[in-house]
Amino acid sequence: MTSNKSMTSNKSFRRLAGSFLAVGLLSIALVAQTPAASRYDNQIQPTVTHKLAAKSQFGDVKASVEDGIVTLTGTVDLYQRKLDAAKLARKTANVQGVRNLITVAGPNVPDAQLAEKLATKLRYVREGYDSTFDYFALGVKDGVVTVEGQDRTGVGRDEAFADIANMAGVKDVVDNISIEPVSIFDDGLRLRALRAIYRDPVLSKYALDPGRPIRIIVANGHVTLYGTVDSTLDKQVAGLKANQLFGAFSVDNKLQVESKSSQQGM
Repeated sequence: MTSNKSMTSNKSFRRLAGSFLAVGLLSIALVAQTPAASRYDNQIQPTVTHKLAAKSQFGDVKASVEDGIVTLTGTVDLYQRKLDAAKLARKTANVQGVRNLITVAGPNVPDAQLAEKLATKLRYVREGYDSTFDYFALGVKDGVVTVEGQDRTGVGRDEAFADIANMAGVKDVVDNISIEPVSIFDDGLRLRALRAIYRDPVLSKYALDPGRPIRIIVANGHVTLYGTVDSTLDKQVAGLKANQLFGAFSVDNKLQVESKSSQQGM
C-alpha cells in the first residue's frame, strides 16, 4: 500500500515538474521572439522625452520609440538644431538608431539670396594652407543646400557645414564632398603646383586675397584648377604652369574668368 502511494506521489511530482518545465520553455520562447532592443523601449521613451523637454529649442519636437529606434518629429527653427536633436537622442542608452523626421520651419529665404549669404559666409572659413587645396561649390534649391567639391583633410568641410547648418533659411543639406586620398606623391605634387603658380609674376596676385585663391586639387596624380581669375590670359598661364609639373598625369583647368554661375564656387 505504501509503495503504491509512493509511486502515485512520484508520478504527481513528475507531472507537476513537467508542467513547470513546459511553462519555463514557453516563457523562454516568448522572450526569444521579442527583439532584444524592444525590451528597453519603455526606458528610452521617457529618457529622450525628458532630454528634449530640458532644451527650449526642442519645444516642438516629439519622440517615439520602437525596437530601440527613436523617431523624431516636429519642428525647429535651424537645421543645426535638427542635427542636435538627433545627436541628443543617439547618445541615450540602448538606442539602436534615430529616424530624424524633424522639419526645419525657420524663415523662407529666396534661393539666390541664401546662396549669396552662404558664399559670403564661407569665403574666408578656410584661410591658410588648406584653403588652396580644397574647393567647394554651393547649389540651393527650395532651401536645400547641396555642397559639392573636394577637401584634402576634412577640416574645411566640417567648418563649412557648421556654418551652413547655422544659417537661417537652410532646410536641409546634401553632402557631396569627397576627401582626397592620402598620398605622399600627391602632397609633393601639390607643393610643386603651389610654387609654380604662385611664384609666377602674373599669378602671384591671387595669393593676396585668402578668400579668392587659385585652388589646386590633386587626386592620384591628376590636377584640377578651380577658382575665379581676372582674365583669359591668367587662366591660360595657370594651365600652362600646371601642365609643366613633373609627375602630373593630367590637368583639368576649370578656372572661371570673372563670370557668375548658378553655383557659388569657393
